[in-house]
Amino acid sequence: MSETDLQAKFQKLPEAVRERVESTLADAKIALKLRVAELLADKEEMAEHAVTTAGRIGAKSGEVSELTTILPLKPNGAERLRKFFKLVGGNLAGAGQVGTLHNMRFVFLDNDTKLLFATAFDGEWDPYIDDFATKIPDFMDYLFTNVEGWPGITSPDVKDFIVKYQIPAEAWFVAHPNLTVAKAHRLKRQDAAVQRFLSDLN
Repeated sequence: MSETDLQAKFQKLPEAVRERVESTLADAKIALKLRVAELLADKEEMAEHAVTTAGRIGAKSGEVSELTTILPLKPNGAERLRKFFKLVGGNLAGAGQVGTLHNMRFVFLDNDTKLLFATAFDGEWDPYIDDFATKIPDFMDYLFTNVEGWPGITSPDVKDFIVKYQIPAEAWFVAHPNLTVAKAHRLKRQDAAVQRFLSDLN
């Protein structure tokens, strides 16, 4: 599509939307302005992916929330963690016991002096941290004992400790914001049952 065509399409969008886009993205190409304006004009899409608060800290879209921390590591903490991650082949499947965890990742930063820990999860922040403490406490303490000042996952101070190092997302996108881990498991089981039924018919 030519610049002229893109501009014509942009001009057909609501004036209030165009004005907001122009004032914020004045230096952007028309293709980006058009895409952002179309998104802003689509009230259903914007509502489905609305970003709210995850409770105490962090962003939430639909049922899914995010948590991102950058934590100071103890001397040799990265080396100890790497040995564990190598042992399990980088596979943290046991973390699924939490029940609300979509994903979790660990990344070493600043010459192994800091640890980026990021997750996506269902629901509010406080119950999520409680789930770690009740469902996989030994796992959490083994990993995070490598972090300077870690109070222990069952400590009454652990939530304040996490908040101290959490960096809330400025923007957050979830492809299926209302698809919880529990719903995904249920859909997977239903699909398997349908596939077995269809297979039995043949």
